[in-house]
Amino acid sequence: MRNAGTMIGIEGFSCNRNGKAVLRDISLTIGEGKYVSLVGPNGSGKTTLLKCLVRILKGSAGSIRIAGRRIEDFNQRELARFIAYVPQADGYVSSFTVEEFLLMARYPYLSPFAAARRSDVEAVRLAMETTGTGHLADRALTDMSGGERQKVFIAAALAQETKVMLLDEPTTFLDPKQEADIRFLLGRINRERGVTIVSVTHDLNAAALAGGRIAALKEGALVFSGPPREFMSQEVLKSVYGTEFCFTAHPVTGERLVVPRVAP
Repeated sequence: MRNAGTMIGIEGFSCNRNGKAVLRDISLTIGEGKYVSLVGPNGSGKTTLLKCLVRILKGSAGSIRIAGRRIEDFNQRELARFIAYVPQADGYVSSFTVEEFLLMARYPYLSPFAAARRSDVEAVRLAMETTGTGHLADRALTDMSGGERQKVFIAAALAQETKVMLLDEPTTFLDPKQEADIRFLLGRINRERGVTIVSVTHDLNAAALAGGRIAALKEGALVFSGPPREFMSQEVLKSVYGTEFCFTAHPVTGERLVVPRVAP
C-alpha cells in the first residue's frame, strides 16, 4: 500500500452553529492510506467534523486541506472525486434498486443526464464484488436488512472511486455478525485499496481493534490523537469520558479492551 504523505490536513479549525462553537481549534493530520477511528462523547462534534470535511458545513476559522489543496479551492464535483461520505443511518431509504443507487454514486464523473459508460458500469460491478452485494443488484433498498443496506452504502462509496472514505457510525443498529462483517470489510478496503478511512464510532473496542489511530473529541476540541495502546488507558479514557473503566486483554491479539463495570 502506497503512502505518499498527508491526505487530510486540519489546522486551527473551528466551526460555529447557531452562534455556538461546535468545533474548537482542531489540528489533525491524516496520512494517505491511514485508518482513523473518531471517538468521543455524544455531542462532542464528531459528525460535525465529517460534514466539514465534505463541505456540508463550513468552518469559522482555520483551514482544511485535502491532498495539500485548500478545501475551498475544490468545486463540489472535484471534491466528490476525493471524498465519499457515508452518513449515519436515519431510517429513511429510497426505493431505488442497488444497481441504480450505485450508478448514481458515479455522478462526479458523469455529465448531467449522460448515460452510464462502460467505466461506470465496471466501477459499480467491482464495488458490488468487493462488498459481496452483487446478488442484491436488482433488489430495492427498502427490501433488505440493515446489514445488507449498510454494505450497499459502502459499495456506493467504493463506486465513487475516492481516495478518502468518511463513515458516521457505520455499525449502528447492526447485530454482532453484521457489525463484524462491516468492520472486516472496512479493514480490507483500507489495506487492499489504500483508501484513507475516517470512521466515527462509539465502540471503543472496535476502535482499538481497527488498528491505525484513534482521535478523540470532547466538547468540540481534539483531546487525543495516537495509537490504540495509548488511548486504552484509565487516565486517557477518564479524561475523555469522565468515568472509570475496567479492562481485559483480547484472548487472541492481547489488545487491551474495555468491559462493563459491575454495578455496586
